[in-house]
Amino acid sequence: MTLRLSRGNLAALGTRARTPAYDARDLRAGIVHIGVGNFHRAHQAVYLDDLFDSGVDLDWALIGTGVRADDDAMRRDLLSQDLLTTVVEQGVRRTDVRITASMVDFLQAGDSDAILARLDDPAIRIVSLTITEGGYFMDPATQRFDATHPDIRADTIALANLPDAPRSARPQTVFGLIVAALVRRRAAGIAPFTVLSCDNVQGNGEVTENAVAGVASLVSPALAQWVRERVAFPNCMVDRITPATTGRERALLAKSHGIVDARPVFCEAFRQWVVEDRFPAGRPALENAGVQFVTDVQPFERMKIRILNGGHAAIAYPAGLLDIHFVHEAMQEPLIDAFLSKLLDDEIIPCVPPVPSTDLQHYKAQVVERFGNPAIGDTIRRLCLDGSNRQPKFILPSVASRLAEGRSIDGLALAGALWCRYCYGETESGATIEPNDPNWSRLNAVAVEARRDPRAWLAMTDIFGDVGSNSVYAGAFCATLERVWRQGTRAVLARYVEGHA
Repeated sequence: MTLRLSRGNLAALGTRARTPAYDARDLRAGIVHIGVGNFHRAHQAVYLDDLFDSGVDLDWALIGTGVRADDDAMRRDLLSQDLLTTVVEQGVRRTDVRITASMVDFLQAGDSDAILARLDDPAIRIVSLTITEGGYFMDPATQRFDATHPDIRADTIALANLPDAPRSARPQTVFGLIVAALVRRRAAGIAPFTVLSCDNVQGNGEVTENAVAGVASLVSPALAQWVRERVAFPNCMVDRITPATTGRERALLAKSHGIVDARPVFCEAFRQWVVEDRFPAGRPALENAGVQFVTDVQPFERMKIRILNGGHAAIAYPAGLLDIHFVHEAMQEPLIDAFLSKLLDDEIIPCVPPVPSTDLQHYKAQVVERFGNPAIGDTIRRLCLDGSNRQPKFILPSVASRLAEGRSIDGLALAGALWCRYCYGETESGATIEPNDPNWSRLNAVAVEARRDPRAWLAMTDIFGDVGSNSVYAGAFCATLERVWRQGTRAVLARYVEGHA
C-alpha cells in the first residue's frame, strides 16, 4: 500500500523512511531561499534538516520563493504535501530514504509585495539563492554584471518609483527584490541580511555582490557603496549530483518504498558545502551538520569547478553524440572513461592550485566513482544543458591557464570541438538533438557555419573572450573540429587517448 507524503502520515511513513526528529511546528523562519529546485532540496535543506534533528537553531527554518513561472508549479506541489520532501540518497552500495521538513512557507513567484514583506522581517537574517549559473545577468565572456539587460532596466525604474509604484511595477528580478528589501530595511533601521549564493559559480559571493551593487548603482552610487560596505556576500562551494525528477523517479519511490511524492529528490550520497564564515547578522551552526566554514573558499571551488564540473562538460558532448542516455553508461564506454582520465591528469589537474587538506588525485578518483554510480540515473542531456553559460565557467578557465603557462590544450580543444559538433543538432546516428540551451538557435546556426569554417565558432567573443583569438587555441580547435567531422567522435577520442596531438 502506498502513502501520500503529508504531515498527517509522517508517523506511518516512519517505517518506510527516516523522518524528522523535530516537530516542524516548532520551527521559525530565519532564511528566505530564492530558487527552490532539486539541488536546494538535496543540499541546503538537508543540512538544515540534520541541524534541526539535533534540536539546535530551530529559528533558522526556510521560506521558499522564486521569480520564474516554473517556481509556482513547484510551490503548488510542495504545499499539497505540507512542504515535505522525500530525499533518496543513492550510494554505490546502499540507498537511504529520508523526509525533510526544514521549509515552513513557500511564497508565490512574482508576488513582490508578499516577498518584500518577508524580507522586511528582522527575523530573516539570510537570503540564499539557487538561480542557476545563467541567472546572474553576467556577460559570458567578461563575467561582469550586465546592467543593460532589459529586466534589470525595468527593475531600476520600479526601484526609483518605490513605494508609490503600482504592484505591476514592483521589482521582478532576484536582484531588484533584494535591493528593494535592503532599501526598506535601511529606512526602518533594520540590519541588512546576508546574501548567500548557493549556485555553482566560481566566486559566487562576489558575483552576487556585483549584481546587487550593480542594480543599486543604477538607483544611486551612494546606495551601491552602502551595499558593498554593509551587506555580506560570502563565497561558498556546493557539491552534490542531483538529477532532474521525472516520472521514473516518482514511480520508483512509490514501488520501492510505498511513498507518493509529487517532487521527490534523487541524489548521490556524497555532499559537500564549504562556506566563507562571514555572517554579520548571524548564522545557523551548520558546522554541526557537516558544513566546512573557512576563511577562503577559492581553492575548494576552483578544484570543484575545474575537475568535477569541467569533467562533466568534457564527457557530456561525446556521450551525447554517441546517443548515450545516462552518465554512468558514458563512464562504461572505455574511450570516454579514458578521455576523461587523461584530460584531468594531463591538462586540468596540473592547473589547479593546492587545496588545504585535499589530495587532488584522491578527489579525482572520487569524481570518477561518482560519475559511474549507476543508481543516480543522471542524464547526459542534463550535462549538455546550457553550454553557452557553462563552458566559459567550467572549461575555458583551464584553457586560459594552460595557454598562459605555454602548455598543451589538445584535450581541452577537443572538449570544445565536441560541444560545437553537438550544437549542430544531430548525433552521429542522425538523430535530432532537441534544443538544449537558452541560446540554442544562435548556437545551432553558428555550429552549422563552423562545419565549413571552424573559426566562426570562436568568433562568439561573448563566450570565448580572448581565448577564441589565441592562435594556439584557435589552431588546435579548428584542426580538431575538422577531424571530428571527418573521422567521427570515437576516432578523435582514440587519437587523443593514444597520445596523438
